[in-house]
Amino acid sequence: MSLVQHVSQLEGQDREEALVNLFLPPLERAESVARSERRLSFGSDFDGTKSIRRLASYDFLKPPEETVENYGGVTQYTVSTAKRIAQVIATVLACWFASGIVFGFAALKPILIQEGVYQELCTPEELEKGVEVCFEQDLRLNFFFSLASTTANLSALPVGALLDRYGPRPCFFLGCFCLAAGSILMSLAFQIDEFDGYIIGNFFLALGGNFIFLPSFQIANAFPKYAGTIVALVTGAFDASAAIFLFARLIYDATDRAFKPQHFFLAYLIVPFAILLAQLTFLPTESYKTPGQLQQKLEKAEDAMRDVHSSDDELSDDEIWRRRKMRSNRRKKRQQKLDKLVGSPNRRRKLEEREEHRQDAAGVWGALHNKPPNEQMRTPWFYLLTLLTVLQMIRMNYFIATVREQYLYMLGSIELATRINEFFDWALPLGGVISTPFLGILLDNVSVPGVLLLILVIITVIGVIGSIAAVWAGYFNVILFVALRPLYYSAMSDYATKVFGYATFGRVYGTIIFLSGVINLSQTGIAALTKTAFHGNPVPVNVFLAAAAFIVGVALVTYVTVQTYRMQKKLMDDDALTVTNTDVGSIMESLLEEDEPQQGYGSIAPPRQSYEY
Repeated sequence: MSLVQHVSQLEGQDREEALVNLFLPPLERAESVARSERRLSFGSDFDGTKSIRRLASYDFLKPPEETVENYGGVTQYTVSTAKRIAQVIATVLACWFASGIVFGFAALKPILIQEGVYQELCTPEELEKGVEVCFEQDLRLNFFFSLASTTANLSALPVGALLDRYGPRPCFFLGCFCLAAGSILMSLAFQIDEFDGYIIGNFFLALGGNFIFLPSFQIANAFPKYAGTIVALVTGAFDASAAIFLFARLIYDATDRAFKPQHFFLAYLIVPFAILLAQLTFLPTESYKTPGQLQQKLEKAEDAMRDVHSSDDELSDDEIWRRRKMRSNRRKKRQQKLDKLVGSPNRRRKLEEREEHRQDAAGVWGALHNKPPNEQMRTPWFYLLTLLTVLQMIRMNYFIATVREQYLYMLGSIELATRINEFFDWALPLGGVISTPFLGILLDNVSVPGVLLLILVIITVIGVIGSIAAVWAGYFNVILFVALRPLYYSAMSDYATKVFGYATFGRVYGTIIFLSGVINLSQTGIAALTKTAFHGNPVPVNVFLAAAAFIVGVALVTYVTVQTYRMQKKLMDDDALTVTNTDVGSIMESLLEEDEPQQGYGSIAPPRQSYEY
């Protein structure tokens, strides 16, 4: 499971000063104010209500001071609409066929077992008993997946840095190379008994998927008015890519194992070559301008004073009129093109209102915005989220890797366990695709504490249902799992932007990705513990992970709820104080106006003193 699977928004606003400073203890608040004053003393035009438009980045090393003004890019109307449509379609297809295929491991694992992958690790006693998969073989196959899922997370850091510095094109080139290398290694591993290329091949497939996936989000800027829809398509394509191994297994079974895995991976080479061809021909060589940059261009295009140049004074009246008319026509044409890209003024106003509603609904927007990353990471906002994410990462990837073995033990039937596994193979990609359109509505209209509470309830129910040895419980558990998976990771990135801000998103979220990815390798040890200490019974591990997630989840929901209440109360008190001060100011102004002599039409005014002699 990859943390970079879902993002809430590519671009958004940070509050210029963190709201959490409003209710710090006196000494800490004084220190925070002093730091703010030092920052503002270097020419910053601080306004307590002002927000700064920024881009989300996965670059762990990127300084947090950059805003949308620091980015280049191609203006969309310089590229034909047909070409941009083709670029969007090609990018979505690339994600569908390449971005997250390693997460279809549950469908691939039966093929690996039937083909005898790592069967040489089995003991003679296990082979004599005719076990479907022996102990060491199962551990190696689970490590095959855990390394790939860890790679999908950790590689987000270097891929994000490369993307921000050099644009999407080098990322696509490297992605094609990694996918081709992974396919060739996997194919050779199935053909040559002495060559163990499975793990390194799957490693390259996971790495190549990230090189394709992360740059794909930027194609949403090809049509700024429909950016949300395009992001949903890209995200849904990632979820759908888990079905690639499912299709391979269906063909494998339909041909009575005649279509071998080595044939599939050789045929899969078409995908990286097709992506490479598209990149060399019509895919964008650099990113398109962001909505924030287009808004800046639009503000300039709406400014009629830009038609007047200081050099006009040297021209005749007729020439001045002609040149200013020409400049005005060019400016209005640019304005029309930009309006077509970003929408009419009414539409932009509605989007601004929607963003304000999203910020108000969150309840925590701006809590730690524009605070240093190291200071943000020392708060419960960060380490409770990180701990919960680590637990969920282990739990979800453990389930993906062992769903068949878990229900084989609990139900005692290979047939029933196989049915649940096959249902899971279909539900995993479909669950993400179906839920994606609803996630944005949920995250935009429900407060962060409300979303966290919903996640906590689903986590708890899964923990209970996953321990019941019944067929109905197995199917229900799968349904809840595929619903929770996209919800959790979308909610976490949404939480990060609302609480920590876009300025430090790369560093804060990158740290969560790194820690979760490294600890995710422990799932192989958990699988070994299940096989040895618990004799294959998955219930103790599931109960422990569920209980730990419940405890941490309760702590996170409680902390965020209390802080949200304090923030809202403080803001309401500040609003009331502002209204009171405004009323007092209005009264004072009216009193001063009464003391001033009234002059105007119908009044007798004293004669103005003349300064002419």
